[in-house]
Amino acid sequence: MTFRASSSPHVVPRFSDPAGVDPEEAFVASLSSCHMLTFLYLAAKQGLVVDSYVDQAEGVMGRTAKGRQFVSVVTLRPRIAWSGTAPDRAALDDLHHRAHEECFIANSVLTEVKCEPIG
Repeated sequence: MTFRASSSPHVVPRFSDPAGVDPEEAFVASLSSCHMLTFLYLAAKQGLVVDSYVDQAEGVMGRTAKGRQFVSVVTLRPRIAWSGTAPDRAALDDLHHRAHEECFIANSVLTEVKCEPIG
């Protein structure tokens, strides 16, 4: 796979390539995608049918103890539509918790990953 890297046009408009991929945005997208795919797998194993899953993930930059910038927090905000009976809040929270625990990207980083389902 090849892609062009670029700073985000929202952050550095003058020097950014709008066709490029911002590394921080790609990082947030990879955490979101990993959580989603793990969630969908776990839901399917329980016989649940997801019609749509849309995430409005957001990353926040912070500084380490040494003063270096990093993506300190990523908040996932998935909105899920179900066929048939949707899981209750406790079951949904458990699915998200297990998806987070099993997401290998979330397990590979220092970034705090929060999940705040919408609806």
